[in-house]
Amino acid sequence: MSTQSILATTLRRLHIPGRPIILTNVYDAASARAIAGLKGTQALATASYAVAAAAGFADKDLTLEANLSAVRVITTVAKEYSLPLTVDWQDGYGSRLEEGLEKLLDLGIVGINLEDCDGETQKLYPTEEAVARVKRALAVAEKRGVLDFVVNARTDVLLKGGLIDEAIARGKAYLAAGATTVFVLGGSRVITKSEVEQLTQAFNGRLNFGLRIGPGHLTVKELAEIGVARLSIRPQLQLIGMKAIADEAEKLLLSR
Repeated sequence: MSTQSILATTLRRLHIPGRPIILTNVYDAASARAIAGLKGTQALATASYAVAAAAGFADKDLTLEANLSAVRVITTVAKEYSLPLTVDWQDGYGSRLEEGLEKLLDLGIVGINLEDCDGETQKLYPTEEAVARVKRALAVAEKRGVLDFVVNARTDVLLKGGLIDEAIARGKAYLAAGATTVFVLGGSRVITKSEVEQLTQAFNGRLNFGLRIGPGHLTVKELAEIGVARLSIRPQLQLIGMKAIADEAEKLLLSR
């Protein structure tokens, strides 16, 4: 079994309902190295918003090539620390889905986030097409011998103003297609505790929840008790870090 296959299996097995893997998303080599060396780090994961910001783009303008460029340097850190790396691959870049997956697999990637919103039209893919895209991604990995490749299937139903019942229906379809977990993105719409419980039950725990840092939000302990399998913090560390850098720089600039 190849190292890549072993890392894929490792990552998949870390998705345990009630004992969620916590992904403190990174965006470049420096952030990856800061996270990789921490005792509690089990895997590395990117956040496309943060990757785009670091490269000077808006998230919606992050191209396959720019994303891949960031992944390439983060991969060196993941390999140095023997950690699985999963990548926020947006919608899979339309018709370039297989092409992009092949490039990621060449780098040793063992998982992706795959959105069900078309990056060009900003409209949800029809459910059948989104399901087919999950299957197509897994088929590329299977062909390369990475049988436990992790697809975290993101649905933007709530982000687009839809109802939770539709998010559940889509999520169940993605899990049936082979996704490891489902990420229901709320955006500015805060997903309530009762909704998290509803989603967790519907997906048999195979839920990725976007953890919010700070008071007033669900904690890791609370989410574990609900039974989720995966937690991610998206670009929040980058935003916190950039604010800290700006604050320290301002102190120096005003100290003259």
